[in-house]
Formats: sequence, C-alpha cells, structure tokens
Amino acid sequence: MQPKSPSILECPVGRAVETVGEWWSILILRDAFQGATKFDEFSQSLGIAPNILSRRLAHLTASGMFKRRRYQERPPRYEYVLTDKARDFFPVIATLLAWGNKHLATRGESIVLASRNDRRPLDPVVVDAANRRPITLANTVVVAGPRASRGMRKRLASLKAMNPAVAPAGD
Repeated sequence: MQPKSPSILECPVGRAVETVGEWWSILILRDAFQGATKFDEFSQSLGIAPNILSRRLAHLTASGMFKRRRYQERPPRYEYVLTDKARDFFPVIATLLAWGNKHLATRGESIVLASRNDRRPLDPVVVDAANRRPITLANTVVVAGPRASRGMRKRLASLKAMNPAVAPAGD
C-alpha cells in the first residue's frame, strides 16, 4: 500500500484507488463478475502467484468487496462472494471494457458487453441520474462537498479545471 496523505484519504477517487486500484484487484473483480468464486478459479484464470492472490483476496475481503464463505469442511475451503459494494463497482468494469475496446483493441474487440436477454452489444456511457445526459469532461466540474476540509477546499480552488469558466478542449 502507498503512503496515505490527507488529501488522498479525503478524496473519493483516492479512497477508491486504495480499495481497488491495484491492477490484480480489478482483474480479480472482473473474474468474480464473470462467475469465479474460488481461489483455484482465480488462480487458473489469472496466472497469478498464490501469495499475491491470497493478499489481494484478503484485502478485497477486508475492504468489504467480498464476503468469505466456507463451502467445504475438510479440508476447510472458502469461496469469495461479491458484496453489494462490489456489485456497485460493476459499471466501472463495464466502462473500462468499453474504453479498452475503443482505444486499445487495434485488431478488433475480443470481448463485448452484451444484454443478458438478447445478446445485443451494449455501449456503456456514464450519465447523470437526474437528467440521463452523458457526463463528460467538458460539462462537469468538481466542487467541494459539505464535509470537505479546509485543505480540500483550498486544493479544489487552486485547480484550473475546477473553474466553471474553463472547459477543457476536445469535447
């Protein structure tokens, strides 16, 4: 784990990265969303060293992304079940998949997100819940929330992109 500065700990993005930002964690969650629950399933799918997998599963469990549940008594064996907190992370994975297909699939898409009902390909976008309009860099600004510290308010005020009059180019 990286050192935790107060501005990182206060920032929701910083806290999210602390929880799931390590790349093995994101791939473990990806596999869990595809049905993997057992250590051996994650290990086989990812080709990850057992000690690293054990650490990442322990961290994801301690941070509330998995619930560890015994499925065999002798020898004791456990499965890792997604929590509601983890299920709420699925749109992040869907968005990463769409971004990867758009910008990194130079030879074409190898995986496509599709509707469970009719297998129609889906194109994920992040939208505002109130008006259903896409959220883009050009139409958003980050502002201090009601619980922001004085330091966070100062940090946000110092950022050029946080000025509503400054819209980034390209959108």
